[in-house]
Amino acid sequence: MKKLLGEKINFDWNIIVITVVSTLLLITDHYRQITDHKYYDRIILYLLIPLFFIIFVQRESPAQYGFTFGDWKIGILLTLIGIGATTPLMWFLGQSNPSMINYYKGLVGGLPWSTFLDLFGWEFLFRGWILFGYHKKFGADALWLQAVPFAMAHIGKPEIETLSTIFGGFVFGWVAWRTKSFVWPFLIHWFINTFIILVSSGRI
Repeated sequence: MKKLLGEKINFDWNIIVITVVSTLLLITDHYRQITDHKYYDRIILYLLIPLFFIIFVQRESPAQYGFTFGDWKIGILLTLIGIGATTPLMWFLGQSNPSMINYYKGLVGGLPWSTFLDLFGWEFLFRGWILFGYHKKFGADALWLQAVPFAMAHIGKPEIETLSTIFGGFVFGWVAWRTKSFVWPFLIHWFINTFIILVSSGRI
């Protein structure tokens, strides 16, 4: 039996929990709807459930997973830089790219709180739980590792956006890693998503 099974495999159970649970949450979000609004679902799936696992299963502090303001001075600076750098690009895409316009123009209802709720848990999942959980095991490589499921979760959105997400996910991850907080990439992402909807819908 030992010859058949080979060497004993030693797993890091924190990595298993984060990988398996986060994958199941993404699949559940794709196939199921829990509440009347998808953004409420994402608060449950991507914020509350990960926090439950961090506190009661992994028995750690949420602050270790970026649930803190971290280095807020650098965070504010990087947020302003991120907003300034992405505004012209989002304006261009929202004005000229048909796939972006068609996808986002119908999502204007409930802004800006709809995008706030939609992305708050989403950013905590990737730039909080996955990033900082993987960082403990894989170091800086976690920046790329967390960008992979982030990119795959965009399949079905406009192609130009999906193609950019492996790099955008890395940048968001770096902002979280640099500040030790998921809050600042969340604020940048919230601005980007809200702005592209407003431009695509002709509101600005």
